[in-house]
Amino acid sequence: MAEEGQVISCHSKNEWDNQFQKGKDSKKLVVVDFTATWCPPCRMIAPIFVEMASKYRNAIFLKVDVDELQEVAKEWDIEAMPTFLLLKEGEIIEKIVGADKDGLSKKVEVHSVLAAA
Repeated sequence: MAEEGQVISCHSKNEWDNQFQKGKDSKKLVVVDFTATWCPPCRMIAPIFVEMASKYRNAIFLKVDVDELQEVAKEWDIEAMPTFLLLKEGEIIEKIVGADKDGLSKKVEVHSVLAAA
């Protein structure tokens, strides 16, 4: 189990379901990085995602490899990598397609502040 401020990688459907439910129950902001090992923009933004997890400790950061968990990617209609979903109580509040670090940072900042309020 990851500590606060870390990115939690989900390697099984069961792991994903558990983390998703924890996030839903906690009412915290959940930020999911749908990624792939072969995707250069995914590798470029990965360390930035880790930095965000350290900075926004009141949010939950999850990472899903779309090749490893195709079922989860399909469930959430993920068609491009990276795709970031910001979830609140299990519902999508933002979807960012592409390695838009500034856009992602702004959305996480806004929604993590709202989640903490």
